[in-house]
Amino acid sequence: MVAKCSVFIATSLDGFIARSDGSIAWLNEANKSITPGEDCGYSKFMADVDALVMGRNTFEQVLTFDSWPYGSTPVAVVSQRGVSLPSNLPPSVSVSNETPSALVARLTEHGAKKIYVDGGLTIQSFLAAGLIDDITITVIPVLLGSGRPLFGPLLADVRLTHESTTAFDFGFVQNRYRIIRDAYPRGEFNVATSTFL
Repeated sequence: MVAKCSVFIATSLDGFIARSDGSIAWLNEANKSITPGEDCGYSKFMADVDALVMGRNTFEQVLTFDSWPYGSTPVAVVSQRGVSLPSNLPPSVSVSNETPSALVARLTEHGAKKIYVDGGLTIQSFLAAGLIDDITITVIPVLLGSGRPLFGPLLADVRLTHESTTAFDFGFVQNRYRIIRDAYPRGEFNVATSTFL
């Protein structure tokens, strides 16, 4: 059975995951309002993640954190241009230029049952390939006006089933959706040219 691919991400109210220059300072500022001890379900989500797939831009953001947050969990950094991996990262971090389908097949072969897909363009390419099973979006109460959107071009509508909504006291609203697989259009998406192959 092919590994389940899940998205867990935050966006502004107008659907952006970062400013045009990649900055997530707005998100870091919003996170200061979170009740101590609350992680909006992230730990529960991560508890059964077997591997992560992230884009180059997301990876570069993670490198700015105080420490590597994923331990020895396998992380594949997707990049067509290649990425230089700092020597202090665990050997479980690798770089991939595979298509989403090939990468999921390889990670499945190595025992992954749940893959966390992160980063706007990476999520878009996995959606286009028909590989995303569920999406959790935490909406932050801020309007950015412009920036890097979570979603992009698709071959056709992607239908979802709403599973739950959680409204937090500090203003975040989290929505969970399951992709309706039988109505899922499929095609490989070239993120570099924003075209379908």
